[in-house]
Amino acid sequence: MKARNFRYIRPQSLTEAYQILEECAGAAVPIAGGQSLLAGLNMRLSSPELLVDIGELKELAGFAHEGSGIQVGALVKHCELMRSELIRGHLPLLVEATAHVGHWAIRNRGTIGGSLAYADPAAELPACSVALGATLVIGSRRGEREVKAENFFTGLFETDLQIGELILGVKFPIPAASASYGFAELTRRRGDYALVGLAAVATVDGAHIQEARLVYFGCVDRARIARSVSRSVEGLDIPVSSDAGFEAALADDLQPDDTPGCRGSTKLHLAKVLTWRVINQLTSTAEAGHVHS
Repeated sequence: MKARNFRYIRPQSLTEAYQILEECAGAAVPIAGGQSLLAGLNMRLSSPELLVDIGELKELAGFAHEGSGIQVGALVKHCELMRSELIRGHLPLLVEATAHVGHWAIRNRGTIGGSLAYADPAAELPACSVALGATLVIGSRRGEREVKAENFFTGLFETDLQIGELILGVKFPIPAASASYGFAELTRRRGDYALVGLAAVATVDGAHIQEARLVYFGCVDRARIARSVSRSVEGLDIPVSSDAGFEAALADDLQPDDTPGCRGSTKLHLAKVLTWRVINQLTSTAEAGHVHS
């Protein structure tokens, strides 16, 4: 299939981009890397009247280390996340997760802001942003506002973005020295969207889990903390057995639908297996020094 006809414009400033998006009142869609949007256009899942190319706006690029946090510009590409020593040293979960995003061609074009704005429930970066306690910086002609990642994703492909707004960047708090992370996903083929995935950040004292934030993707309608499962693993000592009591908590947090080729009950079982694997990664990542204060 081919996309429906649309107009295209490349604003020269952030102010101009705001003006266009507001005046077009929902008929315009911003585009940067286009790795999700263009596929949707070609399948006619989306049919905007105007594409607003923000890919050259320097205000949305780069990294900034500010006090106890790191700000990542909305136009930072997946490949830049993977190469950044700043991200590798302080936020290794992002590096691990981004390596699973599509293929190199996609990682060379796709941006973190685009991934979060598109809010695909099977995408890696929305889940990681929630697990890491990130805050999104959102701008418009009315000014800037900040939204916690866990409040930004409101439903299936739905977010808190309003007409005329853009994601400007993402603020990630630097994890404490006692923090550890785990990540895993199951796909039919390398590069496919995940059937089931899990991003986890936890405070670990030796082998004892004190606090945990587990966020599933691929088997949920949006990125959010799996609160029952997170509570169920707090207080456990690693390693845990594969039947450590996650099953009841998983059923509280996850109600995956049947999809072609994979029943919801199968996804729930896969989520249990991934939970066990990821929890048992936690001490090894802490001992390896992958997370620094």
